[in-house]
Amino acid sequence: MRKLIFGIIRLARPVQWVKNVFVAAAPVYAGQIFVPEIFGRTLAAVLLFCALSSGVYIINDYFDMARDREHPVKKNRPLPSGQVPVPLALIVGFALLAGSLFGCAVISRGLLAVAAAYVSVNGLYTLWWKHVVVLDIMCVASGFVFRVAAGGLAVGVPVRPWILLCTLCLALLISLGKRRGEAQLLGENAAKHRRILGEYPAPFLDVLIVIVAGMTLITYCLFTFHSGHSEKLMLTIPFVLYGVFRYLYLLYVAGSTDAPEVLILNDKPLAAASVLWAVLSAALFY
Repeated sequence: MRKLIFGIIRLARPVQWVKNVFVAAAPVYAGQIFVPEIFGRTLAAVLLFCALSSGVYIINDYFDMARDREHPVKKNRPLPSGQVPVPLALIVGFALLAGSLFGCAVISRGLLAVAAAYVSVNGLYTLWWKHVVVLDIMCVASGFVFRVAAGGLAVGVPVRPWILLCTLCLALLISLGKRRGEAQLLGENAAKHRRILGEYPAPFLDVLIVIVAGMTLITYCLFTFHSGHSEKLMLTIPFVLYGVFRYLYLLYVAGSTDAPEVLILNDKPLAAASVLWAVLSAALFY
């Protein structure tokens, strides 16, 4: 029983929940996160997106189960390894989706609309769009944009266009880096595991990464200029520069094939830059 419970927890991919901090972006940058009611609604939205994303991951894992058995790392996931029975996994997945969508409806119609759009795009990704070159990466990146929009709609604060554009560029950079790491890890077997990986030769990925890395830095700089708050927010730019450069170093020099969320948690310099950026941003806002 203990092994089964642990498998269900792994199935929900709690390590991925770090992505849901993006839900808090709009309230934080609106300077209202410490208003008790705003904080409570933001926390609820973050938790609901944790459940929602876990449900999406479980359903996606079900459809990818056969291919994952041939993957050197993914074969150890609960479904392809047989740690969690398929019927139980589907029950948990759909229960998380239904429960989180109901919770979003309780908070606001806007949050429900964004959550439903998030689920719909991920459903199309699982069934079709993951096999369409470039569109697959854009679908993954859109999840971060949905999270930012969800935070704003959950508490009723405006979401500035620059923060959405900056989020999109950062998410594309992360998605491209993940795709590159996966292709590098699988080597010649990449296309056999997932046909779409054969459509991403290294030079093509490298060009896209360079373009998006530059766009990420430019959009973040412009965001600090037009955030509607003190221009002192520009002081956070060096930490973002370092974070992007460190991420590129890990990809190209260190040869890391780890997922981005693992890199952020395990690479001390990158983690330190992220924490310092967050602390300085908070100090400048509050």
